[in-house]
Amino acid sequence: MTGGLRISVASVLAVGCLVTVTPVVAHHSAAVAYDESKRVEAQGTVTRVLVRNPHSWVFLESADDKGQKIEWQIEMGGAPSMAWAKDALPIGSVVKIVGHPSRAPGTHGITGATFTKTDGTPIGPRGARGEYTPR
Repeated sequence: MTGGLRISVASVLAVGCLVTVTPVVAHHSAAVAYDESKRVEAQGTVTRVLVRNPHSWVFLESADDKGQKIEWQIEMGGAPSMAWAKDALPIGSVVKIVGHPSRAPGTHGITGATFTKTDGTPIGPRGARGEYTPR
């Protein structure tokens, strides 16, 4: 192998390693968007479940103290960790959630959510704990 070919092979391998590692390094911390020191509870009707990568979403509709509609946006893990959601969270089902609230004023975002039925029965894997938690 000549010197130039050896350098080219090494360059291709180095670039391949960077491309493979970059998505892991580029993953952001949820602590910027969600307050890990607080917990919020909500109960509502499941209106949408979006199972996708890098994060899945569950949307709940509920009402505030004044009877105004609220859409809760629950950020979850990616598609592989959310296989349970399509069967366990059918549209129209009523669930309770507990998780870390969004830091953005006036929003209704949650991450690190735990899901239960209204009677307290856990929904989902590992005691209903959402797969995506702030780091």
